[in-house]
Amino acid sequence: MLRRVIIVTAGALALLLGGHGLLPDLNGFTPVLESLLPWLGLGVPILLVGALVSRSGKAALAVLLLPGLVWAVMFGPDLLRTAPGGPSDLSVATLNVGVVNNNSGRAVRAVAKDRDLFAAQELTPGGPAAKELDQVFPYKAQVSTIGLWSRHPIVEQRRVDIGLAWTRALRAVVKTPKGKLTVYVVHLASARPGATAKRDDTLDHARRLIDRDPSEHLLLLGDLNTATTDRKRSDLVPPLLDAQQEAGGGFGFTWPSSFPITRPDHILYRGLTATSAGVEEAAGSDHRAAVATLRLK
Repeated sequence: MLRRVIIVTAGALALLLGGHGLLPDLNGFTPVLESLLPWLGLGVPILLVGALVSRSGKAALAVLLLPGLVWAVMFGPDLLRTAPGGPSDLSVATLNVGVVNNNSGRAVRAVAKDRDLFAAQELTPGGPAAKELDQVFPYKAQVSTIGLWSRHPIVEQRRVDIGLAWTRALRAVVKTPKGKLTVYVVHLASARPGATAKRDDTLDHARRLIDRDPSEHLLLLGDLNTATTDRKRSDLVPPLLDAQQEAGGGFGFTWPSSFPITRPDHILYRGLTATSAGVEEAAGSDHRAAVATLRLK
């Protein structure tokens, strides 16, 4: 009986991993499940232990290879990838500093060092994080609870609409030594089980912004509340590329900071080449920072 349970469960796990894209949305529950998709691989060793303890035989052990193989094909490249390296023109970071965070200044201090661009979300206007960043960078564009700080001149800036009641996105043009770079900083609506409609709407707004923008060199930075494995992220990737997927090793989980299990924070781009990407701790924030170096084409 136990052997049958193990075999059926292993088969179901393989189907869920490989066929999750065929599942219905289920009122927003499936995208949330997809946000944790890599963690389903933990089911393989658990089932393996059960098979060994119950002496379920070679048949059950053989079936367990299937979900393990599916997981390896899906996520093995993320674990084996190395940064392409080479010269870079920009070092960038994005961090959700935490809306109620008296330590936000400490959170940004170490991450901002040696960056050319720093995008922040959940800022308190005039709060510790903003004050700290003002001391590090000569240029900034800030709207409501989001902002962009830069070592290069910001020659254009404006707020943009992503379908929320208050502004949580901006567009800035940065004059770099290699030419102009358009930067969007966005903080999309939250996604929770059974409540992803508003997040999906803000994703649609973000995609329309990108499609309508003729800029050759473009960055989109921020907390998208959309994991790398969430089906809705395909609204943005492609047409944009993901720095972590192109040049980072591992999954790049950023939330929660104490034990990251998913990646809602992203560095997306077009007209550039990512040379490295990763995650850095930001003491005091409930997120970790997503960081990358890039080269303008």
